[in-house]
Amino acid sequence: MDRAIPATSPVFGSVDDVESRLAETGYLADKATATAVFLADRLGKPLLIEGPAGVGKTELARAVAQTADAELVRLQCYEGVDEARALYEWNHAKQILRIQSAQDSGWDATKADVFSEEFLLSRPLLTAIRREDPTVLLIDEVDKADVEIEGLLLEVLSDFAVTVPELGTITATRRPFTVLTSNATRELSEALKRRCLFLHLDFPDADLERRILASRVPELPEIVAQQLVRTIRVLRSMQLKKVPSVSETIDWGRTLLALGLDTIDDDAVRATLGVVLKHRSDQERAVAELRLN
Repeated sequence: MDRAIPATSPVFGSVDDVESRLAETGYLADKATATAVFLADRLGKPLLIEGPAGVGKTELARAVAQTADAELVRLQCYEGVDEARALYEWNHAKQILRIQSAQDSGWDATKADVFSEEFLLSRPLLTAIRREDPTVLLIDEVDKADVEIEGLLLEVLSDFAVTVPELGTITATRRPFTVLTSNATRELSEALKRRCLFLHLDFPDADLERRILASRVPELPEIVAQQLVRTIRVLRSMQLKKVPSVSETIDWGRTLLALGLDTIDDDAVRATLGVVLKHRSDQERAVAELRLN
C-alpha cells in the first residue's frame, strides 16, 4: 500500500482543461491521453506510457512540466544503469581528500563528516523526491534498463522515500508527477505495472497529425501538409528499420518550407528523404515502393 504523502493541489481541473492547456504548449492530445494525464494528476499515480519510438511519449512529460510550471527531472534508462546513476552515490574523491586532511581526528568524527550531505551526489530519483517545488519525474525508456532496476523503482514509486544508510530515510514532502515511458522492447514486471496507470500511445491518425503539423509549422501550405502526411503514412506502412516519428514529420515540414517547395513531387521526396529515413536500406525501400524514378 502506498504511504500517505501530503496532498498537493491538482494541476488540472478537468479532462478538457488538460487538452486545452497542453495545446497551449503545442502538444495536441486526444481524449484518451488527456484522461490519463488528468487521472495521474488527480490520483497521484505514476503514468506508464507505452508505444513505438517517436509517438510523443517523452514530449508529453515535457508538456505537462511546462503547463504545470514544474521542473522536469529526467532519468534516461539504458542497459547497465544502476542505483548510483539513478538514485545517489558518494563523492569518493572528495571523501578521500577530507580523510587525508583530517588524519589527526578520530575515525568516528571523520566518518560522520565524510558521510554527510556535503559529499552526497543526488541523482534523478533522489533529486525528484527531495524537491519541494512542483516536479515532473520522467523515467524515460524504462524497458531499456536491466530487470534489477525495477526493484529500485518499486520502492521509489510505492513510498516516494529513499533510505540512505548513512543518513537515514529521505521522504518526499511533495509527490512528483511521475511519467515512465517504454518502447515495449521487453515486458515490464506486473508489480511495476500495478503501481502505475497505463496509456498506450500510437502514431496519430491523419487528421491529428495534420493538426500537429499545422501547430508546429503554421506557415506550411495546407496542400503541402496534406501531401506530407499522406506520404508519411505510406512510409509507416512499409517494413522499415525505423519508421518516421511525429517529430520527423515536423522536421520534414520545416525542410519543405525552408526550400520553398509548394508541392511534394518525386524530386522533392528524393532530395529530402534523409530528413525522415535515417537508414540507407529504408531509403532504398522507400524509393522502390514509392516508385520514384
